[in-house]
Parts: sequence; structure tokens; C-alpha cells
Amino acid sequence: MNVEGSKCLIAYFSRAGYNYVGGQIVNLPVGNTEVVAKMIRELNGGDLFHIEPVKKYPADYTETTDVAKEELRTSARPKLAGHVETVAAYDVVFLGYPNWWGTMPMPVFSFLEECDPAGKTIAPFCTHEGSGLGHSIADIKKTCPQSTVLDGLAIRGGTVKNAHDNVAGWLREIGMTAKK
Repeated sequence: MNVEGSKCLIAYFSRAGYNYVGGQIVNLPVGNTEVVAKMIRELNGGDLFHIEPVKKYPADYTETTDVAKEELRTSARPKLAGHVETVAAYDVVFLGYPNWWGTMPMPVFSFLEECDPAGKTIAPFCTHEGSGLGHSIADIKKTCPQSTVLDGLAIRGGTVKNAHDNVAGWLREIGMTAKK
């Protein structure tokens, strides 16, 4: 697929603040997934949309993981603070998220169910600290059965600042032509 002439949405969930990176808790001014989302925009263009829940996650990393685990256990669908006017205007949805408990954070599920990307191409990317994509690709396919889901990109959170070449290589691998 060549994205030239295609309208791309780069929708991502990212959590700044205290995160687990390289075996320790560090305070990130910008979440790792947001860093990758902005690389994709730099390479391909597209509109950025930050998936944010109305109810913010706790500042404490361990508290956030506890909340995320409970949301996963109950299949929660947190209400979102913002909304994409119409996904119909886009051909490709780049979908970014950190791997939380083997899949996407529950606000990403809320986003997918709300925006209904049927007929769209979804290009997933995630950040992680050792768990890769987990079962998130299968979850996207299950949630969006009428979408084409491309091979995903998994980037270790501690390496995102140096991931430009990895992101560019992934875009080529999935047939996305970077903007000139």
C-alpha cells in the first residue's frame, strides 16, 4: 500500500509521568508511544489524535498498573476525553499504545469501538519493556473484524528515542511509503 494521496490518522494512547523503563521507574515528560507516534507523523504525515480517558490514571506507576489490570479483568471501556469527528475521512489508522498486561490499554478498545474503523487499514504499533505486541494484534482483529490489520511494530520503551530507523523500516515493510 502506498500512502501517498491517502489520508492517515495516527491515533495513540501514551502515558507520560512515572513509567517502567529499563528495569526501573522513571519520570517521562513525554510517553514512549507518543514519541513513536510523532516519528510516524514526521515520516508519513497524518493527523495526530491522542486517545485520553476522561478519568486520568494515577500518577504512581504501581497504582496505574493495578487500575489497568482491573480494567482488563472487567473488560472496562473508559469514557474518552476527545473524539475523532469521523474516521470515514481516513484511509489508514496508525494505532499506537503501550503493552499493558499483554494487550492494549482499555481506552484503546474504547476508541476502536467508538470510531468503528470498518473498511479501514489499521497499522498497529506498541511500546513495551519486554512483552512485545503480546496478543494485541489478535485483539484488534477481533474488535475490528471488517478492517485490514497490518503487521505491527513493537519497540522497547527504553529505546524509542533511537527508533527512527526501526520505524522507517517498518513503514517500508508494511508497504507504507514515507512522505518525500
